[in-house]
Formats: sequence, structure tokens, C-alpha cells
Amino acid sequence: MDFSLSEEQEMFRRAVRDFCQKELKPYAAEVDRTGELRWDAIRKMPSLGLTGLQVPEEYGGADLDSVSTAIAIEEIGRVCGSTGLSIAAHNGLCCWPIVKWGTDEQKSRWLPRLTSGDALGSLALTEPNAGSDLRGVRTTARRDGDEWVINGQKAWITNPRYAPVIIVFCRTDPEGGKHGFSMIVVEPDREGVTLHPPEKKMGVRGSPTQMITFDNVRVPVDNLLGEEGRGLYQTLETLDGGRIGIGALSVGLAQAALEETVRYARERKAFGRPIADFQAIQWMVADVATGIEAARLLVYQAAWLKDAGKPYTRQAAQAKLLASEVAERAAYVAIQVHGSYGYSQEYPVERIYRDQRLMAIGEGTSEIQRLVIARRVFKELQ
Repeated sequence: MDFSLSEEQEMFRRAVRDFCQKELKPYAAEVDRTGELRWDAIRKMPSLGLTGLQVPEEYGGADLDSVSTAIAIEEIGRVCGSTGLSIAAHNGLCCWPIVKWGTDEQKSRWLPRLTSGDALGSLALTEPNAGSDLRGVRTTARRDGDEWVINGQKAWITNPRYAPVIIVFCRTDPEGGKHGFSMIVVEPDREGVTLHPPEKKMGVRGSPTQMITFDNVRVPVDNLLGEEGRGLYQTLETLDGGRIGIGALSVGLAQAALEETVRYARERKAFGRPIADFQAIQWMVADVATGIEAARLLVYQAAWLKDAGKPYTRQAAQAKLLASEVAERAAYVAIQVHGSYGYSQEYPVERIYRDQRLMAIGEGTSEIQRLVIARRVFKELQ
């Protein structure tokens, strides 16, 4: 059993880290303050494949493995949670389903634009009354000749203001039960699509989150992604991969919090010596460092299983659950060690604390992850 990364993966990590240190970290506070991503940096991302991590090279992507993808998301999250969330959603929730289920024509039509660095893709699942309950989705798509007519509303959607295409999870057969849902790609400039103003959020403020209304929106029948009636299964598989991404992002945020904790503990003096010398501080650092390492290994294991074509639903849920909770603990400790300064926007740990809070909610709450894990365990141990 070899836990080491390959030489190519290590080189990729260094390249992404150098890019993030230069292009993202110095501007992270500004992104949080203004609510605007740094597009000067995003437009440079295609050179590292960050806007098409698992997209084939013929469509402008990097065609990377899932472990390398997790590495990239972790490194971005380590310096800017907002950018990390938008890039993770773009890659895992929009590009990946098109790569997985799109026709050659659909891939050629949509992926080059998505990998260009000039746009970020979006997936619209959640509704005002249907978050964790995907079967409660009310947005409908009715077949009318050679078009779909879409009506409904989506809430808490990432990236729509930047998206040339939005994958929409719709009910295409009211009587179809779990087979009554489909994924349909909608261009947001179509008549009847309304993107509402970005939500005012606690954290990850630079990553736009919006409500979308569809009022008799017409799209071609061939905008259907995959098979009609397979939308629920496609969505669940997409969320499995998305949980690896959120797990990686959580690890990045936790790592950033730990690094800020150690840096401050070495500099801050109390009773005549650095507070890093005190056992109370050392024990907190030890617990956080151990949690981060465990979470990172779970994320990598889930990513490896995905690439190996093995079941990874449980492992992805476990990785996301542990990593998000480790991130919360790491951010809590960081502020505690900083004391009053940690509560101030003068130090990045205040932003990290706000950013990480979404990780235990998005892509399925911690409670949903526990249900997913428990159901898999009961099934596996029959």
C-alpha cells in the first residue's frame, strides 16, 4: 500500500500552490469584501487546467485524475474559500456531468467555453422547498414538439451569473416516481430566465449564490443531458463526486487555519515567551493537525476509488463529513489562539471561520451525510 503521491501529482501541487500564492492569496480579503471573484486570476487558470480539471484535452481541459483534482481544489481553498467554492462547483457540478453524459455534439458545443477561463458553469438543484429532498423538486420540463418548456424556481445556486450554461434538474414525468426526473442544459440568456440578485451571505461571499426563476423557458429537446428519466441517478452520482470536492475544499480551509494558528503562536508572547511553548496551545494544534491528515486521506481514498471504478458513495460522504467538521474545529481553534485579534477582520482567520461554515451544509448537510453513510454500512454488513 503506497500513500505517496506520484511525481506528476507533486509537481502539479507545487505549480498550483505557486499560482495560488501569487494570484489569489493577496486578493482573498478583497474578494470577500467586494463579493467579486478575481477574474484576472481565473482567466489565467486554463494554463494549469484549473477550469477543466477532468475535461478531455480536446475540449480545452487537463484530463486529470480525481486525486489531482482534489489536490487542486484543496490548494485553491487554502488561500481563498470563495474562489475554491466556485471552481469546485464549476468543475464537479457542471463540467463533469457534461463530460460523463453529454453527446459529442454537446461536449463540443459547451465545454470549450467552460474551460476558456472566461466563464464558470453552474448546476441548479436546490429549490426553496426542496433542498436535501431531491424528489420534492417542483421545477417541471414539459415536452412541446422539439422543445422543452421549463417552469419553476431554483434557490442557493452557485455561479449562475458567470455561467454560459446551467444544468437544471427538472421533473419531466409527474407520474414517473424516481424515474421522473431529467437533467436539461439551459442557456441563461434565453427568454424567461431570471437570475435574481446574489444572496447576502455569512461567508464565501465572492462566490455568487443566486435564485433562478424559469417562466416558460424553451430550450431544444437535444439540450437533454443523458437519458430522459435518469436525472435523479445522474444527480446522485454528481453529488458523490461533488462531495470529494467539498471535502478537498474543507481540507484546504482547515490547512489555512492551522498555518495561521502556528504562525501567530510563534509570534505572540505571553508571560515572557511565545505561546507556542504552552501545552494548551500545543494540544489544540496537535488535534487539528491529526484531524486534517485523517480528512485528507479520506478525500484521497474516495478520489482513488472513483478513478478505479469502484463504489465510493460511502467514502465520499465520510470524507466530506469529516473534512467539513475538521475545518470548523480548525477555524475555531485558530480564532481561540488569536484571541481578540482572531475576531477582527485584520487577520484572515475571521474570514476562514465564516467561509468554512458552508462546508457542513452544501452538497448535503452533515446530517444527510450520516444518513448516506449509515445506509451504506447497513447494506454492506448484511
